[in-house]
Parts: sequence; structure tokens; C-alpha cells
Amino acid sequence: MTERSVVHSTFVIERVYPAASEKVYFALSDPAAKKRWFVDPDNPMPSRHEMDFRVGGKEVNAGCPSDGQMHFFNAVYQDIVPNRRIVYSYELLFGETRVSVSLATIELIAEGTGTRLILTEQGAFFDGHDTPATREHGTGELLDALGAALASGI
Repeated sequence: MTERSVVHSTFVIERVYPAASEKVYFALSDPAAKKRWFVDPDNPMPSRHEMDFRVGGKEVNAGCPSDGQMHFFNAVYQDIVPNRRIVYSYELLFGETRVSVSLATIELIAEGTGTRLILTEQGAFFDGHDTPATREHGTGELLDALGAALASGI
């Protein structure tokens, strides 16, 4: 029998963007805008991206990075407060293997003419396939890509 394990972890990442919260919210909630920055830097052309941005709506992002195995991000939006908060749960799969399940909360707080984004993720990481440190690093890279997209006028 295969050894089973679960690691629980919570991390918080903050970014301050020189854009109004409405603009940041747009980049997070508009399917075409999000598709421009929510990508794997090693595979910037996902094979599948679907987004139904509403409470109960689903988002799917699938691609095949350099490891040759399809990766799937499958999310369900749990709570949305326009320009203020987005809460979603998601699973991450490598091929057919579920590597984690998480609850993520994004808060947008006006700060001068910009926005402070606070992302809190609570995750369960399964059987050593992924680690909290790797996920936190990758999520930070995505938030940096969001910042670059906002700077380019998304």
C-alpha cells in the first residue's frame, strides 16, 4: 500500500499595487484579463481556461508544463464582494493525482491611490506531491505577474 500523508498549512502574501481596487478586481474577475496573467511562466499558453465568475461559479485552468504532465487548477467561487473580497476553494491535480485542496481569500484594501492585496491560503497538501513552500512561492509569482499586468494597463 502507498504511504499516505497530509500536511496542513496557512500562508499570507501581501502586495501593494499602484492601481485602484476596481482595476485590481477587474484583473481578478474578468476572464480575458485574468487569462493574460494567471499562467505558468514555463507554459504561458494553457490548453484550457474557463471562468464563470459568480458565487458557485467555477474556474478551470489546465496546462502541460515542462514535466510533461497535465496540471489542473479547478476552483469554485464561494464568496464575492465586488472590489473588496474574493473567496474560492480549489483543488490542484498533476495528471489524475490530486496534490492539494485549498481555501483562498483575496482581500482588496484601498491604500491611497493604490490597493493592498492580501491573499490568505489554507491548504491540505497530499502525499508529498506538493509542499506549502512551493505553493507559496508559485502564488507569489502569480501575484507579481498580476502586478506586471496592471502596470502594462490590463
